[in-house]
Amino acid sequence: MAREYRHPPSAACLSASMRDLGYSLETAIADLIDNSISAGGTTIDIICDVSGKYPAVVILDNGKGMREGELLAAMRHGTDSPKQYRVPQDLGRFGLGLKTASFSQCRSLTVVSRKDDSICGAEWNLDRIDAADDWILSILDDADIKTLPYVEHLGRRGTAVIWRELDRLMEDEAGDRRDEIVNEKLEAVRRHLSLVFHRFLSGEVKGHLRISLSINGHPIAAFDPFCRKNPATQLLPEERVPIGDAEVRLQPYVLPHHSRLSTSDYDYYQDRSDFISNQGAYVYRNGRLMAWGDWFRLVPKGEATKLARVQIDFPNSLDEAWTIDIKKSRARPPHAVRERLRQIIAKITARSVTVHRGRGQKLFQESEAPFWERYADHEGIRFGINGQHPLVASLGTRLSSEDVGLLRVLLDSIAASLPVEMIYSDYSTHPREINQKAVDEGQTLDRLKSLKQVFFGDGPGDPNAFLQIVLSTHLFDDQIEVAEKFINEAFA
Repeated sequence: MAREYRHPPSAACLSASMRDLGYSLETAIADLIDNSISAGGTTIDIICDVSGKYPAVVILDNGKGMREGELLAAMRHGTDSPKQYRVPQDLGRFGLGLKTASFSQCRSLTVVSRKDDSICGAEWNLDRIDAADDWILSILDDADIKTLPYVEHLGRRGTAVIWRELDRLMEDEAGDRRDEIVNEKLEAVRRHLSLVFHRFLSGEVKGHLRISLSINGHPIAAFDPFCRKNPATQLLPEERVPIGDAEVRLQPYVLPHHSRLSTSDYDYYQDRSDFISNQGAYVYRNGRLMAWGDWFRLVPKGEATKLARVQIDFPNSLDEAWTIDIKKSRARPPHAVRERLRQIIAKITARSVTVHRGRGQKLFQESEAPFWERYADHEGIRFGINGQHPLVASLGTRLSSEDVGLLRVLLDSIAASLPVEMIYSDYSTHPREINQKAVDEGQTLDRLKSLKQVFFGDGPGDPNAFLQIVLSTHLFDDQIEVAEKFINEAFA
């Protein structure tokens, strides 16, 4: 008969292993903010002070706070079972986040909490755990607490999480290089939090008051990945998928083409989240963004579908079905949700294709004789110069039959050598920087005179026909007022 043998893990080895679960600074801080929000905090301040003798990162909140018994429970690894019922406002999962997130960034984790008139504190120190190879937690007295940085900022209630011995934050650098590294990481934190908690920052999560976040006194603004304030954003019908006693909500969006954004809006979105390419599903658990920019292998990502987004909401009661990881940064939809998403994804991406291609189609359709033509047949898709365009046709009448053949070879060569891959790459990453028509007013007038001479010589000509030719070339799109003034004067 088998006998029982108590075989606990080595505290020193396990604590060292827990440091490398894959947290970055921004995901670690986001995990702590989950705790602050779950505790009812509405004001959460992140302080990063690396200029002093003892660098520290402090996360302060005005949540309900903890008494000593509650604090000791929070400091234990595995505070609550993931199978345990959680209220809908709870953003926790395994009861490990406070410890694993903190140890990924520091060797000393201190938590001080005030509730009404009582204050308490406790500290995990990895050096002490290593020396004893045991889970030795330090319970702080009032004198210990008074020496800690920024605890004086706690109000009548709230919690301060203090990271010291920051062996990973500054990457062993000093001086200006250290400050540069820290500032880059804090900027990544700001961007991450503005997206992950955007619905809390804007006050749209039911059961939660609007929160405010700041880093070193600088407020963090919400970043809406769906561009909902823009009237050109398309809102498709919401889908609901029942899973047991709960339900998952899927809200599709199609974002505006970049030409429908103001310059400031485009710069804002492009600067903060690679707005143009982050297509896919955005998965929210209790209003907190968990994962984004993924189609779950249901369709491949493509340039034409990059404006499609789906907001997916599920409650924490479905954590098991979504296989949430410790960092709360990965979520895989259950089968029923994947199947429904598969059914609606074609509709979503079709709208995105329409928006994305719409501008190109307009260029082909806005004149009776477009300069370029798109061919789609059994040989595939190709682009060619329209041989019936008035400019090409007029030039053909002035050339000998031999020269007309050379002209055709030239035009076919231009079409065949169209740098599609380069255009695709540049347009997908920097669409607003592409400018094919950068000329001054003097060049514009010279081109208009030449164009008029080609078609009408010194004769009167037809101003309406000439305007259509001007529009079809797209040479004058940025100076259309100059072209119209020329036509009015030249054909008067």
